[in-house]
Parts: sequence; C-alpha cells; structure tokens
Amino acid sequence: MSEALDYDVTKVMAVLPHRYPMLLVDRVEEIVKDESIRAIKAVSMNEGFFQGHFPGRPIMPGVLIVEALAQAAGVLAMESLGLVDSGKLVYFMAIDGAKFRNPVEPGCLLSLNVEFVQKRATVCKFAGKAMVGDKLAAEANFTAMIADPPKS
Repeated sequence: MSEALDYDVTKVMAVLPHRYPMLLVDRVEEIVKDESIRAIKAVSMNEGFFQGHFPGRPIMPGVLIVEALAQAAGVLAMESLGLVDSGKLVYFMAIDGAKFRNPVEPGCLLSLNVEFVQKRATVCKFAGKAMVGDKLAAEANFTAMIADPPKS
C-alpha cells in the first residue's frame, strides 16, 4: 500500500549513512513497502563531479546514477524490512545489465524508480530505472546485502 510521505533529505539521512558529497537521494516521493520506491535526486551544477565530467558539456557520471538507484533501494529495504534505527547497513553486492540511455545534465530532476525482484532477510535483488521526465536515463538490476557495520 502506497503512503503519502513527508520524506525529505533529513529523513533520508536518518535511514542511510551516506552524507555529502555521496548522498544522492534528496527525497522520497512514494514508497510501497515490500514493493517499490520513487525517489528524487535534484542534479545541481554545483556538484563537484561536473568540474571534470565534462567541462563544456557537463553530464552526471553513469556510475553515480546507478549509485543513486542503489541508495533509493537502500531506503526501500530498510523501510520494508523494519530496519530503520537498527544500525544495519545495505551493501552493494552486484550490478547486472546496466544500460545508459540518455545523459543527465545539471538542472534535471532525476526520478529513481526501484522495485524489489527478490527480498530475503539478508540479501535483496532490485530492478531500477532512472528517469528524467518521461525519458529513460539509465537502468540496472542489482543485488544488496543487509549487514552489521564493520567493527571499529
């Protein structure tokens, strides 16, 4: 069941350990626990990677688009598995079938659409699509592991 959300960046940071410059989810627009999530990354010219990728024609690196999808999946997993505030982390394990269709440029709102493919207590599989408006920017299937943080 979809819920109306007030899921801003502060709440995202309460669920994910990522921080600037690696936090790539700005808000969650919709979450259907155990099924899917739609999150947003506001792509700004102020992001450091645009200085070198590419001067004169800045585009968001594909690897960061996939990372943004994975972070949205992390929020979905933490919420669906009841792990918020548990101290657990979601780690990338595999990326399959990544395809990049259209460039993501500064000023875009990147919609991160992720669905569960398989959900278990410690390993989850996802399918993700990153959209700019009605255009597919990137897609990938990926696997993540739920685990305790490393001991210090």
